[in-house]
Amino acid sequence: MQRNMDLVRMILLRLERNPSGRPLRDFGIGYPPEEVGYHIHIMMQEGLIEGVTTTQASGAETVPTSLTWKGHEFLDLARDQDRWNRAKAIIAKVGSAPIAVWMRILGDLLSQEVESATAKAH
Repeated sequence: MQRNMDLVRMILLRLERNPSGRPLRDFGIGYPPEEVGYHIHIMMQEGLIEGVTTTQASGAETVPTSLTWKGHEFLDLARDQDRWNRAKAIIAKVGSAPIAVWMRILGDLLSQEVESATAKAH
């Protein structure tokens, strides 16, 4: 299964809106449960989210509970839809990229926005 960064972003946005802090099972984001589960697993490996793994007769299930500091940092960079689309367009030119590159590109775009806003304020 390929990593889907749009899905990663959606999961982070949904977890951020989870007021209870309890494990979240229903994301309601239109992706197959297997794909969501896979992405939750790799997001935990990367340290974007925390979760709990339960073992049932049907197998192990990992359920996310919260964002980590790194997850919040990534989401702060990726939250703006226009910035996200510009980063996706840049990365599409090279095919794919590790999360560190995503964060760098998103950070560079954010820095450009801050510099532009600062110049307009003066």
